[in-house]
Amino acid sequence: MAFDGITIACLTKELNDTLTGGRISKIAQPEADELLFTIKTLQGQYRLLLSANASLPLVYLTDINKPSPVTAPNFCMLLRKHIQNGRITAITQPGLERIIHVRVEHLDELGDLCLKTLVIELMGKHSNLIFLKDDDTIIDSIKHISGAVSSVREVLPGREYFIPMTQEKRNPLDADACTDFGELLAAKPVPVYKAVYQSYTGFSPIMAQELCHEAGIDADLPASALSEAQFLSLKDCFQRMMDQIQSGLFSPAIVYQDGVPKDYFVLPCSLYPEQAQKKYDSVSAMLADYYAEKNTVTRIRQRSADLRKIVQTALERNVKKFDLQMAQMKDTEKRDKYRIYGEMITAYGYSVPEGSKSFQAPNYYNNNEEITVPLNPDISVMDNAKRYFEKYAKLKRTSEALTEQTAQVKAEIEYLQSVATALDLARSEADLLEIREELKQTGHIRKGSAQTRKQPKIVNKPYHYVSSDGYDIFVGKNNLQNDRLTFQEGQGNDWWFHAKNCPGSHVLVKTNGETNIPDATFEEAARLAAYYSKNREQGKAEVDYIQKKHVKKPNGAKPGFVVYYTNYSMVAETEISGIREV
Repeated sequence: MAFDGITIACLTKELNDTLTGGRISKIAQPEADELLFTIKTLQGQYRLLLSANASLPLVYLTDINKPSPVTAPNFCMLLRKHIQNGRITAITQPGLERIIHVRVEHLDELGDLCLKTLVIELMGKHSNLIFLKDDDTIIDSIKHISGAVSSVREVLPGREYFIPMTQEKRNPLDADACTDFGELLAAKPVPVYKAVYQSYTGFSPIMAQELCHEAGIDADLPASALSEAQFLSLKDCFQRMMDQIQSGLFSPAIVYQDGVPKDYFVLPCSLYPEQAQKKYDSVSAMLADYYAEKNTVTRIRQRSADLRKIVQTALERNVKKFDLQMAQMKDTEKRDKYRIYGEMITAYGYSVPEGSKSFQAPNYYNNNEEITVPLNPDISVMDNAKRYFEKYAKLKRTSEALTEQTAQVKAEIEYLQSVATALDLARSEADLLEIREELKQTGHIRKGSAQTRKQPKIVNKPYHYVSSDGYDIFVGKNNLQNDRLTFQEGQGNDWWFHAKNCPGSHVLVKTNGETNIPDATFEEAARLAAYYSKNREQGKAEVDYIQKKHVKKPNGAKPGFVVYYTNYSMVAETEISGIREV
């Protein structure tokens, strides 16, 4: 979700409630576009992070203290001179703009009481931290914006500060914001959710969609196509949302999809099911967790890039080889035709004149239907038969060899697809190290290469869940873990689950010797098997399950490959948010 005006309203309330009256004891500038304030209040000490990063502007309370450069930058020194030891008198937000004003009271060199304002503008690439006098004259900013850069507003010392009005949007918190609500939206030839965020400040696209969903309206409908009743419903929901914001009734939550943070909201969310949401008491804690988890996912994707390249290259090579082999296999299908030609010549060739280009004979393999046998007139009839038998024998040998080769290549493709799935499911460095070790064992990474040297000892365990009935469920993260989980940790009467006909994790339900396992545990284990498979994006997947004692591993099989025969099957959803992970 965008760091929109509604999120900033929630954050402003939290900061105002927490920091107003506190004194700024330390000011640091750990990054070129980032400040870190240490603020002491009657309730304790807090750290406030202010970032004007163009790609990720943020403001939130944090427990993390970042190292600062030995020599403080000029903007940091200026703030220390003016407002270090100053008292925060108020933290406000103008309308629902993506702007926060921090008002600070301090004593100047003569001991007179002064008031300064630090403006935090959280506007993507236009984000900035601007320090103002009491009369809104700019003292300095963390980014200087000259007239050559922006024709709308200069941000330079001595200039007057104002909020640039680049778009005709209304403040939704104004008393008359709903006066001509329907007419305002209907005048825009766009879907209704776009009309909302194009007409009012503070709304991001996702919050506009949430407003439409709450009102029971299809967000993609043209605004001009809504009925009067739909406009009234939308207006009522809009007014209720504004009342919540003005009353400070916020409810921060992160929405998870497939175990990965997808979005966050600061107002109650109806777009996503309740079980997919993780609630927070603090918007700062929510923002810190959301971006930390997103960064972890991004970092794992970056760290796995070399492994993905190895797997993808090998996969493409084997798919190409398999396609060529199948084309050759198709060519061998005509081998029986050559055998029949040879047999027809052997049976009826005595009556065929030398030099003939063909002859017809009854095919005793097909109800004596007439068949035309081509001949080479330059050689004898019996030599023609010999040549056809040689062609048949050659194609037969090719077919037998290709049958074995295609089976091997197909197994290799399935194995590489399983490794690719494991990379998609990887959550940590340990997961990647174990996959790297697997590729080393299977020869996809050469021993002694740079990718195999100085690898730390791998300590990694399967995912551990507990069913609603209290049974332990374990999920293998990769093929090596799948083998260990199934054949070393699994007992004969434990139940084993796997997504049908697709790469995925082995899932093991520990029965502890019990014979009757509740249906709910079976369903939850099947959902885990569906989720930790290549079919996780489909919403549902067919899952095979069987007692572990019936699962076998063929000699010489690739890691993770097993066979089983008398299994049961069920269709399971790939939603696992309600299953407790240990």
